[in-house]
Amino acid sequence: MLMNALRETDPEIYDAIIREVNRIEHGVELIPSENFVSRAVMQAMSSVFTNKYSEGYPGKRYYGGQENVDDVELLAINRAKELFGAEHVNVQPYSGSPANHAVYMALLELGDKFMGMDLSCGGHLTHGSPVNFSGLHYKLVPYFVDKETEMLDMDVVRKIAETEKPKMIISSLTAYPRKLPFKEFCDIAKDVDAYSVADISHIAGLIVGGVHESPCEYTDVTTTTTHKSLRGPRGAIIMSKIEDQYHDLYHKDTKKNLAQLIDSAVFPGLQGGPHDHVIAAKAVAFKEAMKPEFKDYSKQIVKNAKVMADELMSLGIKLVTNGTDNHLMLIDLRPSGLGGKGKQLQNALDKAGITVNKNSVPYDDASPFNPSGLRLGTPAVTSRGMKESEMQHIAQSIAVVIKNYKDESKLKEIKAEISELVSAYPIYPGLSVLG
Repeated sequence: MLMNALRETDPEIYDAIIREVNRIEHGVELIPSENFVSRAVMQAMSSVFTNKYSEGYPGKRYYGGQENVDDVELLAINRAKELFGAEHVNVQPYSGSPANHAVYMALLELGDKFMGMDLSCGGHLTHGSPVNFSGLHYKLVPYFVDKETEMLDMDVVRKIAETEKPKMIISSLTAYPRKLPFKEFCDIAKDVDAYSVADISHIAGLIVGGVHESPCEYTDVTTTTTHKSLRGPRGAIIMSKIEDQYHDLYHKDTKKNLAQLIDSAVFPGLQGGPHDHVIAAKAVAFKEAMKPEFKDYSKQIVKNAKVMADELMSLGIKLVTNGTDNHLMLIDLRPSGLGGKGKQLQNALDKAGITVNKNSVPYDDASPFNPSGLRLGTPAVTSRGMKESEMQHIAQSIAVVIKNYKDESKLKEIKAEISELVSAYPIYPGLSVLG
């Protein structure tokens, strides 16, 4: 990936890119929503498709010169259908939040009631946060994890749904380390005449790899980002049934089916021309995810997470729900006397070459800006080829940092150890010196 033109045109940006390559090569990325795409995905993203403007959908564009764009978008659509077993797929959403926004726009009227997981319990901003469009324009009825087990109690979720009668129920996670019972969510939604929506952004790769149940068989609409565990470019897709079981109930004034409602909400409802270079990269990532080795990769993500979780707990570190079923874990710093110090611990780990993100834990009294938790996951380190023994080493390093987060010499020592560990697992060999 030569970058001579960039180095000559804009040396400041070129330098920032090289510094970022060096940062990721010499540290470990444990943020669960981050991953490393293949060179093929990066090459598709930097292709001439970045120049093309293509409002509309394949065969129904507003500009000329669309024959190659149409081919790429149809490839992405058909691969996603095959990958997830979806009836209908829209591959145009720019990212996860616009994808979710389009679903709200398609299914709800302003002010309508819906259910989503509370943000502090592991939900997402777009599932009803009061500072987000979802909480500002629609009425959230939250569901929470149990205070003792820190897990979902589906009997409680059902009771809330039967009492509140929401128009839509979202099942999703961003910091919930256990499997989601999608069929139960969909059964509850059906029983109260609500749309069932699943946001699988974090676990899409695990679903494709067969290590997490897929919601697509049951749910009305499923959204996912294409990065994270799916290991594609930054972007999103929306999958849905074609027919709308609640059409007569909620959409009497339109002849559009569910798929058409989704497509209209994406364009022209929320977006203009799609990012064709990103759609090309999505198509590449979908093809990669169809390979048998992707299943092995997904299984290794979960194995690595379980080993890291077990090692952390053996070292006296409290994890929310006392473990993990998926790719992520959430450290609760309160039992270590570090409540409200998530930001300080995140910064200390950065200095030690370990990248995580501060995160609220269930029923956290501390501010989201200085929360009592750390969120970490294994997709990116698994992409580098690391396995169980490396997870144990990294967990031990994390434990040392948590216990010595103010000791600069100890942080420097850990950073040197991490750099040595990862040297055997290059991400983009030669990229930092090419061009």
